[in-house]
Amino acid sequence: MELSDLEKIRLEKMQQMRSDGFEPYPTRAEIDHTTEQAIRMFEEAETAGNAQTLTATLGGRLRAVRLMGKLAFAHIEDGSGRIQLFMRVNELGEEALQRFKDQFDIGDFIQASGELIRTRTGEVSLLVKDFKMLAKAITPLPAAKDEVVDGQVVRHATLSDPETRYRQRYADLAVNQDVRKIFRTRAAVITALREFLDNKGFLEVETPILQPIYGGAAAKPFITHHNQLKQDLYLRISFELYLKRLTVGGFDKVYEIGRDFRNEGVSFKHNPEFTQLEFYWAYADYLKVMELTEEMMAYVLDKIFGTRKLTYNGVEIDFNPPWKRVNLRQSLIDSSGIDINLYPTAEGLEEVMASKGLKFKPGEARGKLIGQLLEEFVEPTLIQPTFLYDYPRDISPLAKNAPGDPSTVERFEGFVCGMELCNAFTELNDPLEQEKRFLEMGREYKADDEERHPMDEDYLRAMAYGMPPQGGFGMGIDRLVMLLTDQKNIREVLLFPPLREREDD
Repeated sequence: MELSDLEKIRLEKMQQMRSDGFEPYPTRAEIDHTTEQAIRMFEEAETAGNAQTLTATLGGRLRAVRLMGKLAFAHIEDGSGRIQLFMRVNELGEEALQRFKDQFDIGDFIQASGELIRTRTGEVSLLVKDFKMLAKAITPLPAAKDEVVDGQVVRHATLSDPETRYRQRYADLAVNQDVRKIFRTRAAVITALREFLDNKGFLEVETPILQPIYGGAAAKPFITHHNQLKQDLYLRISFELYLKRLTVGGFDKVYEIGRDFRNEGVSFKHNPEFTQLEFYWAYADYLKVMELTEEMMAYVLDKIFGTRKLTYNGVEIDFNPPWKRVNLRQSLIDSSGIDINLYPTAEGLEEVMASKGLKFKPGEARGKLIGQLLEEFVEPTLIQPTFLYDYPRDISPLAKNAPGDPSTVERFEGFVCGMELCNAFTELNDPLEQEKRFLEMGREYKADDEERHPMDEDYLRAMAYGMPPQGGFGMGIDRLVMLLTDQKNIREVLLFPPLREREDD
């Protein structure tokens, strides 16, 4: 690789270390405490009045260095926090101290051993007796912002361009504590969801990522090929049909947290590879799932934040149950003046939309036209947590009909800040009706339409053995983390978001 002038200087330092008999990338590290553990141990000893000398061997990345003649101050940071290193010629000797000054740079990983003390300024520090390099950083780290260390501003090259941050997430994480916090929160959210469902008696399972027939959602799949099997396979777009097969087999409560893949557009709230939670609950319906969703979200917020009220995009969002419930048909009547039940065909719905001056793509399926109306008139108004319920049968091929209304199914979507957060049904468990729905989707949607749902004969076979009545639920974890961490772009909550290849890469 081509090196900058500064990188060449650091490379020379590394080579000098080796010439002096010091390995810049040693095989072993002998760390016995994290920085957090060391500080806590010292403070607890102080509180207890323990005058015993406490020692520690710590490791981390050099974040700041201040040289002062026969003294040197530095801060190291590990995954738990940071601590000050206090280096004096009295403990180290002139040669070792000079070696630190000459060969160590901000960004290097260092191991330091010594005595835990509190400096005159009141900061818990490590009085260093010995140190060594763990990994020399050839390339200087950028920084998200200037650092203030001991009242002095430490300036670094900035890392502010979003695309550069996404492409070099490793550097972004290394210099930006706020970004690291987002992904720690993400991990905590997933842990809390697991805890909640486990405590409710759900069984976590794993279903195939490579599937011979894709299904369970309205999306265009990614296609790959298995050479030995000599067949095309699809990256799953949903777990749904496999999880419901398990309820046939006797698992009454199942869930999965994993990756789904949809070959669709990229936006601030969409990504082709995403993490999803789905669960299926035998003998429940969408009303029970609504209540469980409210309870689950309350549990997550209590566990992580200690409050059920958070701010997103400057608006306070209250996740306390019960969430608002809004009927889909009535919401469209109120907002657009269109009663979808009066227009049972796509042609009829096109006519009334045209009469109101609404733009649409001619020849679309009725379900897609309804989706457009929802997106334009209803969804932007759903700011506080809201369940939009009772969807048209046209756009919900896997949901059970509402009693006495063959045009409507028991389905809800949860919305927060105008974004869909979750989707749930009272699941269709009649194999003959399900087959009819699959055939309808095949007729009414174009062959290349991503909303078209393929026929799955094995799923129908499973249903024919008897599938218990059940409620099903799906939620995108990425979008949930966006809301909980107040991020406006989904890429901010993905460690390595997909990006278009650069010509200079």
